[in-house]
Amino acid sequence: MNGNFLIFQIHGRLNTVECLSTQKFKHTGLFPEQAVNWDWFGEKIRNAKRPVKVLNLFAYTGGATLAAAAAGASVTHVDASKGMVTWAKENAAASGLSEAPIRWLVDDCVKFVEREIRRGNKYDGIIMDPPSYGRGPKGEIWKIEEKIHPFIQLCTQILSDDPLFFLINSYTTGLQPAVLSYMLNTELVKKAGGKVEAQEIGLPVSSNGLVLPCGASGRWEKQ
Repeated sequence: MNGNFLIFQIHGRLNTVECLSTQKFKHTGLFPEQAVNWDWFGEKIRNAKRPVKVLNLFAYTGGATLAAAAAGASVTHVDASKGMVTWAKENAAASGLSEAPIRWLVDDCVKFVEREIRRGNKYDGIIMDPPSYGRGPKGEIWKIEEKIHPFIQLCTQILSDDPLFFLINSYTTGLQPAVLSYMLNTELVKKAGGKVEAQEIGLPVSSNGLVLPCGASGRWEKQ
């Protein structure tokens, strides 16, 4: 423990260090089942051999942000909660990434993407971890069953001409791998080709050798 924080490390690597508040928020903010996704897009960033811009939406405590930054990307981290963005910044400091090229923004994700479209800004990789329900900084309502597909459509407009990946994580009942696969195939493959993979993610249970389901991920990648 370090004050109110527990330093946690997965795989012994800098890019997966999380600084966990165990008191203020009553939960850890650590999602070790996401390590498989951090490895996946981290490899793509490192292998690109060029500057890579990544956008992390609904970015929460920043595990994906730090993984992308440690792999060499410039990252824009967007979350509607000021407390979560502050927590993510503390995670970056605990991970030795205070000076990494990360832009920290407290903003409504939909409105931010709409502004990026108007500005003409583009990203080589997009990560999103949308909640089932949420409110933006100005009271904007997010309901995943109504918003997710239009939001994916919106995000395709800020992909670069040579995108690397698009990742959606879901912890919402009903937004299962088949649904993620359908949306990504419909919107991403139509625009940029490539391939889609969607599956459950989980944690291995050492006592019985089984895997504890923790959610689902849908991935698009350039071929």
